[in-house]
Amino acid sequence: MRLPIAREAWPFLLPLLGLTVIGLATIPVLGVTFLLLAAFVGYFFRDPERSIPTQSGLLLSPADGKIVDIRPIPPGEALPAGTLISIFLSVFDVHVNRAPIAGTVADMRYQAGKFLPAFKPAASAQNEQNIVTFRAGELCVVVKQIAGILARRIVCRAKVGDHLRAGERFGLIRFGSRVDVLLPADFVVHIQVGQRVRGGESVIAACSPQLAQLQSSAGV
Repeated sequence: MRLPIAREAWPFLLPLLGLTVIGLATIPVLGVTFLLLAAFVGYFFRDPERSIPTQSGLLLSPADGKIVDIRPIPPGEALPAGTLISIFLSVFDVHVNRAPIAGTVADMRYQAGKFLPAFKPAASAQNEQNIVTFRAGELCVVVKQIAGILARRIVCRAKVGDHLRAGERFGLIRFGSRVDVLLPADFVVHIQVGQRVRGGESVIAACSPQLAQLQSSAGV
């Protein structure tokens, strides 16, 4: 049975558990402190299973958190034009990231940057981030894993060329962050600013029936 904790937790958890044992045997107050820290780390890195929608044409949230921005984006390198959806993850949210669509990882690019608070709009462009492009036929969706003021480590398990199912885990960001989704203009947004979403489970947008058909024929 799969433990509901991301594997990236263990380099933090094991030392804390070891210090807990030593502390409880020598200085109980210190041991309890380390135990509480271990409990927080375990809670932060929790990785629950999700009920993933399987209908064609849906775009799933790549992260848990609060929608803090929805706005049109001009044509750029990744998309001809579309919509930006920003999700803010507090330290109390699940930080595992999931694929918004089924498709191939077509591109991945690291961008060095600042560590502004992740809830600020400027974080989308200026903060350290990992930019992952998912492609299914002609459909292209971009996910940005963005570091925040506390998040100094972005983890991406996927590689260019990997094929992921919709809702499949592909990475995480440690200790508070932001995830941006750039989707084509063909999609109709189904959420609003202030709404909370769950990675791999919440539908944040859907495409037209014609685009959904193309998505299905691409093996999605």
